Amino acid sequence: MQDYYDLQNQLLLVTLAMTAIIFMSTWWGYSLNMALNYLLGAIAGVVYLRMLARDVGKINGSAPPLISGRLGLFVGLMILATQLNQLQIIPIFLGFLTYKAAIIVYVLRTTLLPESK
Repeated sequence: MQDYYDLQNQLLLVTLAMTAIIFMSTWWGYSLNMALNYLLGAIAGVVYLRMLARDVGKINGSAPPLISGRLGLFVGLMILATQLNQLQIIPIFLGFLTYKAAIIVYVLRTTLLPESK
C-alpha cells in the first residue's frame, strides 16, 4: 500500500506543478480570464484525481457503486461552463485533462528512467 500512496503523492505533485506552469504560460500568452478558466478546470481535475484515488483505495473485492460522483463532477463542470457567459469550455476542458498529462509524464519517466522510481 505504501507504493500506492507514493504514486498518489507523485501524481498529485506533478499535476500541481504542471497546473502552475500552464496557468502562468496561459496568463502570459493569452489573458487572465482564459488562464482562470484553465485553472478552474485544473482544480476540478485535481478533485477528480483525489476522488478516483479514494475509490481505488476502497476496492476490496466488493462490487463498485452504480453511480459515480466523479462523473457528476465533470458533467456539472461542463454544464456550468456552457451556461455562464464568462466561462470558456475549451480551457476548462483542457485544464481538467491536466491530471491525465501528469499520468503520461509519470509513465514515461518510469519507463524511460526505471532507476528513478
